[in-house]
Amino acid sequence: MTDIAKAAGCSQSAVSFVLNNTPGMRLSQQTREKVIEAARQLGYVAPVLATPPALLSPSKLDGIIGFAVDQLATSPEAVVAIEGARQASWNAGNVLLVAQTMSDPVMEPRAIKALSSSGISALIYMTIFTREVEAPDYLYDLNIPIVLLNCYTSDYAFPAVVPSEIAGGQTATRHLISHGHHRIATITGEPWMQAAQDRLTGYRRALATADIPFDPELVIEGDWSASAGYSGTMKLLSLPERPTAIFCQNDRTAIGCYEALKEAGLHIPEDMSVMGYDDEDICRHLVPPLTTSILPHMAMGQWAIEHLETAVLPRERRYQITKLECSLVKRASVAPPGGVKAGRKARKT
Repeated sequence: MTDIAKAAGCSQSAVSFVLNNTPGMRLSQQTREKVIEAARQLGYVAPVLATPPALLSPSKLDGIIGFAVDQLATSPEAVVAIEGARQASWNAGNVLLVAQTMSDPVMEPRAIKALSSSGISALIYMTIFTREVEAPDYLYDLNIPIVLLNCYTSDYAFPAVVPSEIAGGQTATRHLISHGHHRIATITGEPWMQAAQDRLTGYRRALATADIPFDPELVIEGDWSASAGYSGTMKLLSLPERPTAIFCQNDRTAIGCYEALKEAGLHIPEDMSVMGYDDEDICRHLVPPLTTSILPHMAMGQWAIEHLETAVLPRERRYQITKLECSLVKRASVAPPGGVKAGRKARKT
């Protein structure tokens, strides 16, 4: 909404009212058209905007769709995924009913039973951390379509959608390479997490594709926090040959990286290019704004709704895991080694 509001020359509230078709808002037709055009040019999709209520598509799903997620408050990803599912649900005339489970062995089955008792016609089962899960027996026993969001099972009994993290790490690193960087460091997340493993794999693949030798000295283990970004950057700056770019594997790590670089008297991107990952709201307000990658949870929520009708019963079919692209968001934190001016001069010559 921030990007659309800036492009359309209006407030974020106005963007929200237009994209959600909020009733009773007296916005001018000109403002509505500007918002819609800006959203389309920026590549955002608003299903409810595109389909008036009178043209709602028929659906085999009946009325209420359940959405069970382990955690809501840890990070914005769950809320974003729910919003994507909400848009797609309303587009077909269905209501979304959400329950938080905390993966509690006692309360999760009770929460899902409560959803079932409410007459849901399908269920989306989500985890905050991307991972393989062991689906409990009561999921297999539910006589409704089920889709897994941000997780999957080893038996592939349910349609599942996850971010394409390896490709995302590869794209982020390749972006730095395309600007002429060859000594690229990365600050990872916790190594036991699949997202951290996959993003590091993508980083290594991008280096290998560009014939850049992998240097383990340039890989700093972090924990997704700003503190880890700060301490990791300080370690990288203490190397005899410091990197020219740092790929922070989430945006919070990049915040700490920014602070460490500024404390060291270095400028971004003139002295050091910085990449983030996740595209949290803070990215737009950092100085300079952070180049990052989008976690596609909005699209994953929409995908889950659109594929509920493919989840056939009984659960004898096996499904491939669907991976959605983590698109690059180019801002101002990446430039050629030696600074923006040096890069421009080199291109002119």
